[in-house]
Amino acid sequence: MIFTACAGGNKPATGSSGVTAQAASVQQMRFHCDSDTAAINSLLQLGAESRLSDGGKLMMFYAKQLIGTPYVAHTLEGDSEQLTINIHQLDCTTFVETLYALTRATLSRQLSWRDYAHYLENVRYRHGTMGDYATRLHYMSEWLIDNAARGNIVELTPEFSGTKYKVKTIDFMSTHRDSYPSLASDSIFNKIKSVEMGFRNHRFPYLPKGQLASKAVREELRDGDMVGLVINIDGLDISHLGIISKDDKCNIYLLDASMRGKQVQLEAKPLHQYLSGSKSTTIGVRLWRIKQ
Repeated sequence: MIFTACAGGNKPATGSSGVTAQAASVQQMRFHCDSDTAAINSLLQLGAESRLSDGGKLMMFYAKQLIGTPYVAHTLEGDSEQLTINIHQLDCTTFVETLYALTRATLSRQLSWRDYAHYLENVRYRHGTMGDYATRLHYMSEWLIDNAARGNIVELTPEFSGTKYKVKTIDFMSTHRDSYPSLASDSIFNKIKSVEMGFRNHRFPYLPKGQLASKAVREELRDGDMVGLVINIDGLDISHLGIISKDDKCNIYLLDASMRGKQVQLEAKPLHQYLSGSKSTTIGVRLWRIKQ
């Protein structure tokens, strides 16, 4: 981790540079502490100085800067929906969204924390605009469809010869209402149910985990490609996210915000070995790439 830990407080830094993208107002944002925005500005400056122009390489560049960042779950939750800015605490989803927002801001040559906030909102919410809790893209199946439709990412999964398709109803949130405090509101609960109605008998591609050892798959994947672990649990589609890291022998590894490791880290085993054994509920992966 290349920046200092939070000292406390929740007021954003005001510095910026260049043309700033539009995002939610500061009043609609939730900051972890007053050094988040300074840390984002510093990261974006490092990204600019790297002179990298490939999206995947930038994703990997930023991921390496964030190694060691503590894993903290549920950082997006609060009494009301706000755009959470928290670079010091990440879970698997916020890690990938953070990498995307940093990379997109760098590719666009918009290098302030406000630009980052714009791209974070754009990737996290349906149609790119934050509203209430139900506008957040909670299920990765919808996250992928929405972001692909808007040109943010391109899914790779269907391109592989070993790809299979699964049909399942995605409704875990409404069937586990007590696990989501925001669903205590009947209005929000009904909105989530309405979203889930669009994912009844949803058909989606996945690459079986055994295919990840194949040379063809390993050669096709690149550093910084995003990966979601497809899970065989009723109502859920994807249980964990990370990015691909390749070594000089073309072995692929998962770089993720690990609940088990309690930090952002590079997993020790190649991905196909990482997914074997105890992760019996994981049947495969979906793979996607930031669109240039």
